[in-house]
Amino acid sequence: MKTAFIYTDDFATFDYGASHPLKTFRLKLTYELIQAYGLFSLPGVRLVEPAAAADEDLRLYHEADYLAMLKASNSGRALPGAGYFGLGPGDNPVFRGLFEWSALVTGASLKAAELVEAGEVGIAFNIAGGLHHAMASTASGFCYINDPVIAIKSLLNKGRRVAYIDIDAHHGDGVQAAFYGTDKVLTISIHETGRALFPGSGFETETGEGEGKGYAVNLPMPPYSDDELFLHAFEEVVPTLIERFRPDIVVAQLGVDSFTGDPLTHLNYTNNGFCEAVKRIKAISTGLVALGGGGYDIANVAKAWTLAWAIMNGVELSDEIPPGFLEKYRDEGFMSGKIRDEAYTEKGVAKEKMREEVERVIGFIKREVFPVHDTGRGSRSS
Repeated sequence: MKTAFIYTDDFATFDYGASHPLKTFRLKLTYELIQAYGLFSLPGVRLVEPAAAADEDLRLYHEADYLAMLKASNSGRALPGAGYFGLGPGDNPVFRGLFEWSALVTGASLKAAELVEAGEVGIAFNIAGGLHHAMASTASGFCYINDPVIAIKSLLNKGRRVAYIDIDAHHGDGVQAAFYGTDKVLTISIHETGRALFPGSGFETETGEGEGKGYAVNLPMPPYSDDELFLHAFEEVVPTLIERFRPDIVVAQLGVDSFTGDPLTHLNYTNNGFCEAVKRIKAISTGLVALGGGGYDIANVAKAWTLAWAIMNGVELSDEIPPGFLEKYRDEGFMSGKIRDEAYTEKGVAKEKMREEVERVIGFIKREVFPVHDTGRGSRSS
């Protein structure tokens, strides 16, 4: 299978600010670890430099007045009225190059979608993408332009049937909102429950409305859930829905802020469970547009997305991180010298309570959502 990795060093030239948890340097770190393993030299691999998305692309989802404010904020100076659009101190700072960053990330996701849709590659990976919280006229959760939505809309415009799978710790609320009333896109989000984490949404009862009823699927996970619970929830729900919906292309948001030790979340996954999920997503996808997402421990990010890229190319990596990379970046969180995490499993009464909650959610989805996709309305032939 041919694959494409969408990347430019320009990603890391943008800066949300010294105190902001999203560090664009994590993208360069990931690129260099992949390069150290020799994964760009594999047969069939393309390394593709993106161009910024055009205004007409951004307007596939975002309102004109919001885009005008983003452009006006590109200088790094907050303007009167910026707060109305969610811009300002905190999650969504105004920084120099804000609009350029957003357009470049979106252009990378559009390029990934274009390559897969045209059949030039079977999988394309934009590690800078997956900024899934932005709404049509509001910045939210570190996200200014919703590149997954725009990539999906570009595929819909070409007549493609699309499923979206989101395994970030945070609910993919912006993507859900964009397609909540349509049966043209199936959105599935597995995330930490909104009772404990931003954005406070993504409950199992959020299943879509109107024509979209049954096409929004949410698996809220209890805080401190581990790989075993995550993979169980995934296996019980995702493959069946993808099989019944039969998308031409899957867009997957592969956020890694779900890992134990991430400073912003409360889940206890490791890159072992993450890799199993990536393998399953690859297996159930006839065409795959993979996007990055959250991840605020930069070593976790680099290791996980390097492992994901290896899986996408059918390669098993040595657990020993290449010495040249370690010599340069050991102090960035690579002290163990290993790319794979140690296994972690919750135990005891707390684990059983988590399991009960996960089973409750799975049961709800099987009762309320699965029937929509039984041979009738959810079928490709409908």
